[in-house]
Amino acid sequence: MSHFALTIIGRDRPGIVSQVTEILYRLGCNIADSSCSILGGQFAMILIISHPDRTDRESFGDAFAPLEESGLSVFLRTLKPGGEKHPKMEGEICMISVYGSDKPGIVYRVTRELGERKVNITDLNTKLVGSEERPVYVMMIEAVLPPGVSEEEISGIMDGLKEELQVDISVRSITPVEL
Repeated sequence: MSHFALTIIGRDRPGIVSQVTEILYRLGCNIADSSCSILGGQFAMILIISHPDRTDRESFGDAFAPLEESGLSVFLRTLKPGGEKHPKMEGEICMISVYGSDKPGIVYRVTRELGERKVNITDLNTKLVGSEERPVYVMMIEAVLPPGVSEEEISGIMDGLKEELQVDISVRSITPVEL
């Protein structure tokens, strides 16, 4: 059984999920994992799919042409064996919340500190809220701390960034929930 990562991106409109999943259903694909989101006015969807006979991008032929003709961008990547499996992640799960006035570099500075400590970011969302006159930048990061790194250590590191970036940052442990 071959597995693929299918990514769909395009201007948001009703019916995209239905259009994509109808094609996959007619092809005989199984959807093993998926995530969808709207970023700005763009709809983004990524799916892990499998098929018993199709082995590479070329074996799908022009199956996704209707999506591209409707203005969507389609990317299909063949996964190496095991690439479809969710990795087992050991460690404490934390939510890192950042609020403040919008400015370049907030995501970079926070994620650089986490990356240097081998913290695995499993989810990251940013959004501007508030008014056009007083926008507030919000970033939410779900992360898995590696063994030997504590929530208190990350909280202390983020405290150092608060003044530099002039934002509010909080770190809290969360209980994992399996879907």
